[in-house]
Amino acid sequence: MYSPVIIIEALLNGLMLGAVYALVALGLTLIYGVLHIVNFAHGALLTVAMYLVWLAFDRLGLDPYLSTAVITPLMFVIGYGLQRFIIGPASHGSDNGILLVTLGLSIIIQNLLLAGFNSDTRTIATDYAFEVVPIGPLLLGLPRVIGLGVSIVTAIILWLILDRTDIGKAIRAVAKEKLGASLVGIDVAHVYAVTFALGTACLAIAGGLLMPSFYVSPTTGAAFVLVAFTIVVLGGMGSIPGALIGGLLIGVVEAVSSLFLGDSLGQIGIFLIFILVLLFKPTGLFGARG
Repeated sequence: MYSPVIIIEALLNGLMLGAVYALVALGLTLIYGVLHIVNFAHGALLTVAMYLVWLAFDRLGLDPYLSTAVITPLMFVIGYGLQRFIIGPASHGSDNGILLVTLGLSIIIQNLLLAGFNSDTRTIATDYAFEVVPIGPLLLGLPRVIGLGVSIVTAIILWLILDRTDIGKAIRAVAKEKLGASLVGIDVAHVYAVTFALGTACLAIAGGLLMPSFYVSPTTGAAFVLVAFTIVVLGGMGSIPGALIGGLLIGVVEAVSSLFLGDSLGQIGIFLIFILVLLFKPTGLFGARG
């Protein structure tokens, strides 16, 4: 039996990892809430962000946290361009078309990364990667503490954008009633692109938070987005508070499962929750019944 200190450490570290999971899920649920589609390119775009962080460190010597300040606006522009000039026109307004286009983009991006970087894993060696923050008898990983803080700040900034700005009001109007929004003069195509760009920018921040303690390969993003899909379903499709709370819960569940079942079986608890939610509460914790 583990000591209480070890169990509490595992719970807190899981909570902090869950905050980064929530950041990935936040972009996914934001896109679903407005565009009403599941973005299958989300994992590939997370991988792109992680490779950009690695390149900034490897070629320019930029700290991964500092490089995020440059990569986030770049990923915003990439997300805007993909939605405005590729996904929107290629799908011809069809939800099924959008699903197919994002799936195609995912395959293309992954294969381009394979061609450019091969299948080797890349890591970033920083002085603080294995540093800990002592809180009494507890030892918490520094990168995860930073991840928790940055994730909370990012969620607050995103909430302020959606609640206090004109573009945020337009996003909420389009999410509520697309036709009505267009009738009062809102550029729906622009709002779609901005929403997609915000979701992609969240991935840039998540990539910067992950790289000091994780590796990247052309398929890395898919594993994180699989967890993010579970978080979105748990919290409720399109619910931003649900994504945040769901991410924290999933992080704790993964940490507890890894502690008692081993790292290789750590994600069993995640997918058990996924199945239970689908069985007993398919709308999720905060989702509205359609």
